[in-house]
Amino acid sequence: MKKLSLMILFVAVTAMSFGQISATLHNFVGDSWNTMSSNKACGPCHTPHNALVSADAPLWSHDATANAGSFTVYSNTGTLNATVGQPSGVSLKCLGCHDGSVNLNAHVGGANTASLIGSVNPAADLGTDLSNDHPISFTYDAALATADGGLFDPTTTASGLGGNINVDLLAGVGNDQMECSSCHDPHGVTGVSDLLRKDNTNSELCLTCHNK
Repeated sequence: MKKLSLMILFVAVTAMSFGQISATLHNFVGDSWNTMSSNKACGPCHTPHNALVSADAPLWSHDATANAGSFTVYSNTGTLNATVGQPSGVSLKCLGCHDGSVNLNAHVGGANTASLIGSVNPAADLGTDLSNDHPISFTYDAALATADGGLFDPTTTASGLGGNINVDLLAGVGNDQMECSSCHDPHGVTGVSDLLRKDNTNSELCLTCHNK
């Protein structure tokens, strides 16, 4: 019964999400490396059966980055009050494709062809040097907001998406981790470009968290 329920959930999420995915750069249906026989829209990342165990990504199918623990992270000590660690949690799933270390079709049912390493769009290949990218994998909580002075308290500030910042944008068990998914929705949001969670016209997304 549990497996049936998960399958129904997977199909329902697929039905709701495909309309958004089809209009984004995460629509891999026509790509030659996508060797899934029928589950081409969702199969590169998700599978209804034999999924890889993951607490932060449901029914996950794709290998995580091979560079875990080897990234150069953002470290501007002059303005940064957070302690930034190595990418962790759901960000490792994103980097499985976006650091060029894992085959794009290294997923359950994929051919895992060695020649496909690094064939993610070069503009989206971050490599292992994340020192010039927005920091990720750090705790963003009320204490950090107080220490920084330029951040909103995520536990009391509305995200504009229905709940507070911590509920809608942060990840991890305590909903207090800033990750790739804090700014980006891998399934896309209708009418919003660059797979962002909300429109960034006039820095609207940035100003959700940054009190400037």
